[in-house]
Amino acid sequence: MSELNAQPAGGKPANGAAAAQAAQQSAGQSVPPQPQPNWFQRNVRRRIDAIPLSTKLVACIIVLLTIGSFTLSFSIRQLVSSYLMEKTDKQLSNQSELVVNAADILAKTDPSQSNFGLNDYYVQLRDLDYKIVRVPLKPTSANGTTSIAPLLPDDGSMGSIDLGVPFTTTAVVTTQTVSGQNGTNGSNGTGNGSAGTDGTNGNGSTGTNGDSNVPNTQQAQITVTQSNAPWRVLVLPTADKTGTPNGYAFIALPLKDVVDTTNTLTRYSAMVGVAVVLLGAAIGTLLVQTTLTPLKRIEKTAAKIAAGDLSQRVPSAPENTEVGSLAASLNVMLARIEQSFREQQETTDKMKRFVSDASHELRTPLAAIHGYAELYKMQREFPGALERADESIEHIEASSARMTVLVEDLLSLARLDEGRGIDLTQQVPLTSIVSDATEDLHALDPERVVRTGRLVLAPAADGVASHFTFEDGDMPQVTLSGDGSRLRQVVTNIVGNIHRYTPADSPVEVSMGVLSASISPESLSRMPATEASMRHLIEAVEVGQNMQVGMNYAFVRFSDHGPGVPEASRSQIFERFYTADPSRARKKGGTGLGMAIALSVVKAHCGFICASGSDGGGLTLTVVLPIAPVEPQAVGMAAGAPHPYAHGQAGGSGMTGAAAGVAGMSGVSGGIASGLTGMSSKARAAAKPDKKSRAR
Repeated sequence: MSELNAQPAGGKPANGAAAAQAAQQSAGQSVPPQPQPNWFQRNVRRRIDAIPLSTKLVACIIVLLTIGSFTLSFSIRQLVSSYLMEKTDKQLSNQSELVVNAADILAKTDPSQSNFGLNDYYVQLRDLDYKIVRVPLKPTSANGTTSIAPLLPDDGSMGSIDLGVPFTTTAVVTTQTVSGQNGTNGSNGTGNGSAGTDGTNGNGSTGTNGDSNVPNTQQAQITVTQSNAPWRVLVLPTADKTGTPNGYAFIALPLKDVVDTTNTLTRYSAMVGVAVVLLGAAIGTLLVQTTLTPLKRIEKTAAKIAAGDLSQRVPSAPENTEVGSLAASLNVMLARIEQSFREQQETTDKMKRFVSDASHELRTPLAAIHGYAELYKMQREFPGALERADESIEHIEASSARMTVLVEDLLSLARLDEGRGIDLTQQVPLTSIVSDATEDLHALDPERVVRTGRLVLAPAADGVASHFTFEDGDMPQVTLSGDGSRLRQVVTNIVGNIHRYTPADSPVEVSMGVLSASISPESLSRMPATEASMRHLIEAVEVGQNMQVGMNYAFVRFSDHGPGVPEASRSQIFERFYTADPSRARKKGGTGLGMAIALSVVKAHCGFICASGSDGGGLTLTVVLPIAPVEPQAVGMAAGAPHPYAHGQAGGSGMTGAAAGVAGMSGVSGGIASGLTGMSSKARAAAKPDKKSRAR
């Protein structure tokens, strides 16, 4: 409102505009004066704005209907009046000669008898000097007491009248005195002009007659009322039998029928217009109320949302309507707000849990270091203190190594969150990294059977949906663009999990494959690490394989047959510091950040990682990394030919720009410490796992 631009009594600016104006004035700039609200804005406009929308709409409907009815009635009146006037002019023109020639005969007929309307004519003859010669035909009342004539120019004058052009003039009524029979007659008014004069006639006033003449008086009054209508006059030249002009004839016809017809039609139009306005107001009110009902529902829904219930939605309506489009837009906005609020709440909860878990993880080695240091101080005066000191130093070193790994993992996650600490321009031999990891696993668990092969997509059959399956054979040679050290860290963390949390004699299958999928790397990296996302990815692979479109992806799959992880907790293993043990005891070593780092690295490569169940029990981790767009194959290419990116020539030129946009994305899960090979022998001995149980 305009009042917001006003300043309070203290002279300080009331809003940002006033503050900007004051700043410009202090800087020496010329500022145009702000317009002050006028009386209309302060009073009328404020009251108009306070009127409800429904009332405004109904008022507008009534005003429009009223204006439309008035305009229509006026147009009909003018149209009918013009039409009847034109008909009268044609009648005067067509019957003028007949009326002039038969004027003497018509004057002798009974006015009460019908002569096809010829008795209604008024005829006045004048000579060439415009002198009145005689009035052969003049309408009179039935009793002959009242005569009606048009108001014509004075004797000896034609005024501004044009010959042959009809014009309209007023009526002059002359009333004669009527004698009563049985009662006492009153006095009758006398007209301004004499009854026997055919010149200028005046309007007379009728007096009050006696009782015996009441019927005649009533008839005279009715005749006078009807005779007040105007006349239509046509002036034509006259000639004698030899054709010599001898004067002019004024032929007039009363317009009482035209006036009566026009007035009657106007009354009917007015009544119909009033009915239309009332009916339109009722229907308009009903339609406005019905139309605004969805807006009232939106208002109630907004009130519930303002009260804190973000699950409320606006009732839907056809989207081709304004209210339906508004409802759809509001529902989309509310869904996004609710999702953002939920994500913010989840982020806050995860941050609180992260701070708590990080504090716990850092407190444990610090407490061990502090405890063994105090123990060393207490026992250094006793015999054999040197041997006990070495043991304390070993425990302090192990705790220090664990805390160092924890801090390094936290630093790696922080760098990945910021999009730093990763180089996506290297050419990485992915097959070599996976092969090295399987050899490390075999070295850690010599009695474990580790099988390597190819990953293929098994089509749907016998009610079983399409799924990935292991096929014996050599792993394809795959090279892609990425960060070699980070990808090696991902594979090492997965293999370390298998080493720590599965029995040493449980088999493991490691498979690789190159498959095309009709999904972009950006969309793939935004997918959550859930089994539902894996099913969506399988559908995209089916489309890509059949249509040969999309992107070529490298699939790396690690399947173990250990205790496994419950289905409800599989997506949580990627959370930072996640552990299935509520006591958070790290009996198997690790920091709880390995899988979180793996997720962050894979996301930075525009890839996807997911945990699912293995056939026959256990856990399967699938890593998907983009290679290059699908290239169109030659028409004559043999069926079953090896994939063009399965022999070490995997192009990755298109990956750098795509991965840079998501380099800062990080995961939220937990796992083990990274870099088993870099641990010292003493730290490895302190972190040696117990393979009888599994606590992811």
